[in-house]
Amino acid sequence: MRDRPRQHRVPGLSALGSDRPGPPAEGVYALLRTSVLAGLAIAALLFPLVAMAGLSAKAGFNAIDTLSVEVTETDPPLTSYVYAADGETLISLFYDEFRRHVTLDEVAPVMQQAMVAAEDSRFYSHNGVDYRGIVRAFVANNSSGGVEQGASTITMQYVRGALQLNADSIDEVIAATEQTATRKLTEARLAMAVEEQLSKDEILERYLNQAYFGHNAYGIFAASQVYFSKHPSELNLQEAATLAGLVQAPSAYDPIVSDQTDALARRNWVLDRMIDIDYLSRGDASEVRGLPIELEVSDPPNSCIGVEGTTSEYGFFCDYFRRWWREQDAFGATPAEREQELRRGGYTIITTLDPDLQKLANDTVTKQKGEDSKLAHGAVLMEPGTGRIKALGLNRTFSYDQSHNGPHSNPSFDRKGNYPNTVNPVLGGGETGGYQAGSTFKVFTMLAALDAGYPLDYNIYSPNQVRTSFVSATTACGGNWCPKNSSAAMAGDRDMWSGFGMSVNTYFAQLIDRVGADKAVEMAERMGLHWRSEGDAYYASEERRSGWGPFTLGVSDVQPIEMTNVFNTLAAEGNYCEPIPALRIIDPNGQELDTAAPRCHQELDKDVARAATDAGRCVTETARRGAQCGSWGTSPVVGNLAGRPVAGKSGTTDNNRTSWFLGYTPQLTVGAFMADPDYIFNAVGTANATKSKETVGTIFKEALDGEPVIDFKAPSREIQYDGKD
Repeated sequence: MRDRPRQHRVPGLSALGSDRPGPPAEGVYALLRTSVLAGLAIAALLFPLVAMAGLSAKAGFNAIDTLSVEVTETDPPLTSYVYAADGETLISLFYDEFRRHVTLDEVAPVMQQAMVAAEDSRFYSHNGVDYRGIVRAFVANNSSGGVEQGASTITMQYVRGALQLNADSIDEVIAATEQTATRKLTEARLAMAVEEQLSKDEILERYLNQAYFGHNAYGIFAASQVYFSKHPSELNLQEAATLAGLVQAPSAYDPIVSDQTDALARRNWVLDRMIDIDYLSRGDASEVRGLPIELEVSDPPNSCIGVEGTTSEYGFFCDYFRRWWREQDAFGATPAEREQELRRGGYTIITTLDPDLQKLANDTVTKQKGEDSKLAHGAVLMEPGTGRIKALGLNRTFSYDQSHNGPHSNPSFDRKGNYPNTVNPVLGGGETGGYQAGSTFKVFTMLAALDAGYPLDYNIYSPNQVRTSFVSATTACGGNWCPKNSSAAMAGDRDMWSGFGMSVNTYFAQLIDRVGADKAVEMAERMGLHWRSEGDAYYASEERRSGWGPFTLGVSDVQPIEMTNVFNTLAAEGNYCEPIPALRIIDPNGQELDTAAPRCHQELDKDVARAATDAGRCVTETARRGAQCGSWGTSPVVGNLAGRPVAGKSGTTDNNRTSWFLGYTPQLTVGAFMADPDYIFNAVGTANATKSKETVGTIFKEALDGEPVIDFKAPSREIQYDGKD
């Protein structure tokens, strides 16, 4: 592109030239009238707009200066890019307007030239207002009796776009685009002020990033991607001329949906304009003129949905990330403001998602329970010590198209079920509901007891059924809560090792009675649980929690992600970290934000956490059977599959409505569950009772293959035996 000197001198009408043939006699008066009007318009541009009565000329100048600064500092909405932890695998984009900022030197010179030729051939010679263009437009429009030509320069178009972007209301948007003399004069005055503050290259760069090219392509980067699937630095002549021709009327010249007749004519017109201002030789233009417009159209993904509405294997993780972002105060005062910031802020986000682990999680849960099942089967993978979510597997497809879904589990519901397609946050996120987690909740009673000084060998005789001091609404046990074991073989002298490993209900019913239900509920809150139903909130209230004995058997609703994080805290020896899906967040200026930093604190004494882990190994490790761990553990399949030290807890509810297993090693925590999200009374059934265990064990085996085998640190003798020899 040739450099042209900036000219600030306002040319007179005589500068238009007088060596051309004169108009016919009948047009003399029309031309004279047009020239006078054009002269008045040009003169008006030399003075500031006084929008309010009584405003001084100086105040008007100041208002224009202030507004021009705002215009030059306008940042158009930018697309946020979300990647997996490898920094390369694209998870999704978030945008209202698909746009990515590029510098001028990232745009092919031929594209810059084509845009100038198409939109403002005297861009490098005027001072923001093209006076010759104004006169030309007056003549053409006066002759036609309508609006056939405009006189907006690239700078004026940039100003108009900036005013729209800065608008705070629909009325302001309309005011910035209405076809009135006042708006045009304001636009022109601002353009002159902008040209005093920015160089021509700076203006052109801003304009190229602001302009709309059709098909939700805002700015030259998006246009290059949408129409030709390439970077703007790679555009050739025919592509550049095609894109430059779109800006005036994207719909009319659309080469994607039309037969390209109008688009070809417009492209060739741009080539002619490039010839006229010596950007292009006729020979070079002729080589392109006869070519068809060869498109390579791309449809960028948006908001967790894949290209052209297809599904994405990362959809549920992506949606969890979106919900997490909406909760971060750093991005706005309200969830809506925060999501708008994500969709317009131009962030580069590296998430915690491991693509290989995500594939493993998806494959494993789907193999256990197919996508056509009413039962949802999912797995959450987390990193101890950081809270980073490595994968979210689910036997569902993240999709808004539920037209071919199966019937609802409850036949009285006249709608389809949420399988195989759904966008419901089945695994958690936001203030959505959850599922009862059964015996996994025994961990809270055990932690409360250990935290209060009870040792692991704290022995309680545990019969098949026990009467507690907790009041019950039923009269079967004299108005008290009297839980039973699931098997008569569980009865006997039990401590925390055998009680946890064998999942003895009556041991934990007595333990919570002695420790205090309020302490167990408080421990659950310390470990990150929220009360997600009115009933849970009622019983967990300060005045009622001390009477909530059944809490130890998992009657409260919990999300798989937050429950997995409970055991993730134990894997990190009591170091509690909030679940987090982001690894790095970088703003458009390249500044890395600390919002993605792990949020951790030592919630439990390390010895307490180690003691709980020691009991958790009784659940899974066959080698620990015997006097300490009892006759069996509920989940040896996990330890056998993992082939390394692993701790955890299984959980089922009354009538087998859910099935859980939450397990961990020092390197990885995996939580799996199965339930019917559409109808919680639909039983999982005994045939599926081991599937969550098998899922967790399989994931450990595959995910940690080749990783060093790390043993858990043993708890102190004092916390095991309370100082006994």
